[in-house]
Amino acid sequence: MRSPLQGGLPLMDAVVGAVVEVACDESGFSGTNLLRSTSPVITHASVDLGVGEAIGLVTTLRSGFRFSPRELKSGQFLRRSGAGEALAWFLTALRGRAHVHLIDKEFFLVTRIVDLLLTEPSYAAGTRLTGDHRPAALALYRARHSAGADWGAFLAAFVDLVRLKRRHPVRRTVERFFEAREALLRHELGAPAVAVLDGLHPTQVWAVLTRIDNDDRSIPPPLEPLLPALAETVLSWSGGRRQVLVTHDEQSALTADRLTRLQQALANDGGPSAADVDLAGALPYGVSPLAGLVMVDSRDDPRVQVADLLAGVARRLPGIVDDALLGPLLSPTSLRDHDQQG
Repeated sequence: MRSPLQGGLPLMDAVVGAVVEVACDESGFSGTNLLRSTSPVITHASVDLGVGEAIGLVTTLRSGFRFSPRELKSGQFLRRSGAGEALAWFLTALRGRAHVHLIDKEFFLVTRIVDLLLTEPSYAAGTRLTGDHRPAALALYRARHSAGADWGAFLAAFVDLVRLKRRHPVRRTVERFFEAREALLRHELGAPAVAVLDGLHPTQVWAVLTRIDNDDRSIPPPLEPLLPALAETVLSWSGGRRQVLVTHDEQSALTADRLTRLQQALANDGGPSAADVDLAGALPYGVSPLAGLVMVDSRDDPRVQVADLLAGVARRLPGIVDDALLGPLLSPTSLRDHDQQG
């Protein structure tokens, strides 16, 4: 017997204007194990296909390209003979009907350092809504190759610092984090990266850790990239003009409390400004673009199966992320270094 589905967010009582329903799944999600995973990126894919359209797409892959049901997982799909032609058809069929949000795990950790320890933590962190913080994170991220092994040690010290179950007493964990920072500063990182590291102060770190340890749920889970990925997915489909109802494969990270806080954060920060209220078709100020989220078992929903395949392909084929096939489906706000510097 299957376990009952957990999490989700009921549809808002008062839906405003147009609503788009999208189905989502991810690939490469490893929970808080961000540095010891075999995948350096996470992909979160979404499609606005109807059930019938998704069934038709899956049927074509199975009949026209002779894929079996088990081969519709990205690993088997890409290893099969004739996968290139099938992949080109699949991605072309999804043009204008899908988004892929890509997250570089190391870059995510750097944004978390900035969003948690240099600014006021919020559920909008790590998204386009905190874009003014992105230059600082990008400067530090681009300095990584100048730091050698000390870069990995610094990120690992941060992970140990903010994980809920620490391996060492909190005081020693804080000391190790600042020791790792000092080791980074001994390298030629460039002025922008040095400014970020100099901005880290024990007082702010202790204040944030105290809030985390006291279960202050206004702070987003520090090591959960799926929440900002979901936020970006919603913002992309909304465009500030419609609400988004999400159907998502079950994920333990998407608890009801977190989703409620994310919904409110998007209502506060994700809609049009007060000056834009009169724009034709715009969501009224203060209305969240996230209308609700329904958890499903991917085995029961062909739309989620399509999103799962798309997410897996995008993660497993980094070389085509910017090419003519996948590039048009990739979210421009993906959490990566778009200039590929460093």
